[in-house]
Amino acid sequence: MAASIVINMCTSKHFVMSTVLSRALQDVCRRKKQSVASLSNHYRRCYSSNSNILTLSERGIFKDIFPVANSDLPKVLTSEPQCLYCGFDPTASSLHVGNLLAIIALLHCQRAGHKPIALIGGATALVGDPSGKTKEREPLQSTVVQSNAASIKDSLERIFTNHERYFWKESKPLPQIRIMDNHSWYKDINVISFLSGVGRKLRMGTLLSRQSVQTRLASDQGMNFAEFSYQLFQAYDFLHLHREHGCLIQLGGTDQLGNLMTGHDLVKKVTGKEVYGIAIPLVTSSTGAKLGKTAGNAVWVNEDKTSPFDLYQYFVRLPDADMERYLKLFTFLPLNEIDDIITKHKKTPKNRKAQEKLAEQVLLLVHGESGLDKAIRQTDALYSTDPQSLEQLNATEITELFRGASITSLLLEPGYSVGQLLDRLKCLPQGYRGEKILQGGGVYINHQRVTRADQVLINGEHILNNNLTLVRIGKKNYYVVKWV
Repeated sequence: MAASIVINMCTSKHFVMSTVLSRALQDVCRRKKQSVASLSNHYRRCYSSNSNILTLSERGIFKDIFPVANSDLPKVLTSEPQCLYCGFDPTASSLHVGNLLAIIALLHCQRAGHKPIALIGGATALVGDPSGKTKEREPLQSTVVQSNAASIKDSLERIFTNHERYFWKESKPLPQIRIMDNHSWYKDINVISFLSGVGRKLRMGTLLSRQSVQTRLASDQGMNFAEFSYQLFQAYDFLHLHREHGCLIQLGGTDQLGNLMTGHDLVKKVTGKEVYGIAIPLVTSSTGAKLGKTAGNAVWVNEDKTSPFDLYQYFVRLPDADMERYLKLFTFLPLNEIDDIITKHKKTPKNRKAQEKLAEQVLLLVHGESGLDKAIRQTDALYSTDPQSLEQLNATEITELFRGASITSLLLEPGYSVGQLLDRLKCLPQGYRGEKILQGGGVYINHQRVTRADQVLINGEHILNNNLTLVRIGKKNYYVVKWV
């Protein structure tokens, strides 16, 4: 689909941090003593987009326009609100960080007074988009695609709601962003009528010349006909939305430029009217790597696939060299405020103020106040040595944070000692080896080192006010105790 900007990234089990970065994040946590609500109020100080959305090129959001030779698009955009769309194929149960820029582009169009459509490819996901792929996609069952589509619809609704709640400052209401699924029109289309109608309007030479097709045909695996026909379906989506909703503009990643062109050609030949394609850049880091490509895993916008903590950590760890560009791409802050943030950041880069601002904005947009609050509390608990930071978390949040930690429920009895606790958890070797680890300082309870097995557990120190205890053996073996 039009927004298939593929971006992979990390959700590592535990972050191995340098001392400098660890201290910087502790400083971030101390600054986060301000309420999350005050942060969301701050982000209401965002600019309103110009109706000529092409000015977003100043932020780097739009890269290419098709047709290039046509100069009427600015006039079209400023004459009246226009309908435009961007597509998302439900090939997974969640969108990923790579889709965020396409979503933000739609939101900018909404802020400018236009009428955006987020199109879920419930039908086209069954075909498989070859753009940007070096080999054939694994086919998906229709039931899986339907489930994915429903989940992505929920994600889009959540993000659109968060945007209006936390980032829209104007008294006038925003135009509605409609969410549609192309399965609703393809399910009733006859294959013969589709090929005779759409197929006759498009020329083989042009279709074969598309970069996505050329790349695949030159590969060892080649290209199957279903993949080749994908551009016909995406072109028909544009035609259908143009007929039914007056849609004039399609947004898509730069790897979708060939599909944008095919859509333009079909609409122009069938209706005689001019329509447009706008390409969104593929987001890469200062080193040229795709945004988020770390350890080969993807960072998702659904909490069940990537936690708010992991999403926050990813953005707060990005390198300084990328901050100015990413703040322009992923926030709604005015450019002069971004310039001010970068100026202050350059004076004291170790404080990571720019990364902090970026992470806050993304978390508010994707997960709202509750997600941002949770991420900050977990960050504080991970990097602080203060046991009270753990009291801000419940058992679920602690086990999310310290992945792989076993959780054990124990009955608290008078005189319960450190040694009894360690025995019940079976977290140390028996005999001399276990005693050596304990006496050598390898055991921590609630971030504090303990060395005596006969020490009695103390409420407020070893047993937190939330009736939890976090035990760490060595550097990364965690055990969570729920006292009952």
